[in-house]
Amino acid sequence: MASFLRRLRGDHGAVSTQLVLVVPALLLLALLIVQFALVWHARHIAQYAAQRALAAARAENATTADGQAQARSSLAALGSRVLTAPSVSVDRTTARTTVRVDGVVIPVVPGLTLHASGTASGPTEKVTFPDGGRP
Repeated sequence: MASFLRRLRGDHGAVSTQLVLVVPALLLLALLIVQFALVWHARHIAQYAAQRALAAARAENATTADGQAQARSSLAALGSRVLTAPSVSVDRTTARTTVRVDGVVIPVVPGLTLHASGTASGPTEKVTFPDGGRP
């Protein structure tokens, strides 16, 4: 019985040591899960803003400025806190319009900088007659 009691005395503080090692690892894991959920959400915000900007920029008499204004409006409404420092680029030609929205995801884990982007592309609209002519 005495050897059993001696063995128990040798484990004093083992739980404290385990908690000191395990709890920070679990907290880091939880923060990483939240961080990557924010990345997923920010990607959807960027994609939505790109699609809205495409719809505005590809109209027949629209300009690239119309697309950029629509993207900035969508970002302000949805993602000003999740997607920080957004940049919008609109490329409009007579045949195709492409919009790209990039930004930095708000950091939850210190020192971890992640980016999110969304791209939308489609044909530039133009009015034509059934015979292929223009008005």
